[in-house]
Amino acid sequence: MSTPTSTSYDTLSVEEHADRVVVTLHRPEARNAINGRMVAELHRVCEDLEHHPKLLLVTGHNGVFAGGADIAELRRRGRDEALQGINSRLFERVRKLPMPTVAAVDGWALGGGAELSYACDLRIAGPSAVFGNPEPGLGILAGAGACWRLKELVGESVAKQVLLGGRNLDASAAFACGLVMDVVPADRLIAEAHALLDRMARSSALALRLTKLVTDAPGAHPVADDLAQAVLFEGRDKEERMTRFLEKNEKSQKNGGRE
Repeated sequence: MSTPTSTSYDTLSVEEHADRVVVTLHRPEARNAINGRMVAELHRVCEDLEHHPKLLLVTGHNGVFAGGADIAELRRRGRDEALQGINSRLFERVRKLPMPTVAAVDGWALGGGAELSYACDLRIAGPSAVFGNPEPGLGILAGAGACWRLKELVGESVAKQVLLGGRNLDASAAFACGLVMDVVPADRLIAEAHALLDRMARSSALALRLTKLVTDAPGAHPVADDLAQAVLFEGRDKEERMTRFLEKNEKSQKNGGRE
């Protein structure tokens, strides 16, 4: 992995590598709560990634992912702000980024913080991770994607336990229901997240982009599969990767399967 460069933000710490961008939510005075400023800065990150596609890792500062949205700001918002979809439009933009996204979650991921993690393609958790959507207790709903996205991720029953029953999912429960792909020690969380990104980075970038695009396409889409595959079949990357695989396999067979 290359030496990162940093870009200046007020509510984020952003490191840019050759093949990935690492975003750390950084509002320690508010448990990294997502406010309007953070939303605007995350839009800037998304704009860069839309123009220059890279893998994305999102995590939180100091053992907390994000303790929710900024309640003081939410209290001031009315109907017009709700219709603007301030958080939901951002999280959908994260969801539609061209390359895979990973959330590394330890500590609280509540409300808008949970919804940001749900918008990522993959999640990996530390042992103290807790996912929850307590919005109804504040007189609102989880209106930035959780009401439909969480059901897609964990099924209707578990989603309703969280959204209606006020259940929080700790790390083991999140793993059991498939919300997170792994639970690792806190001091290994970022390293394991980078290891996951490393595995993806070894794949064809175009194949990853098209696989994500087809996977996220709504409904049955065999034509989308065929068109994406047609693009990949004509690429030099596919020819080179399959040639290396066949040459390695042939060499292994000649050596009696020892390689």
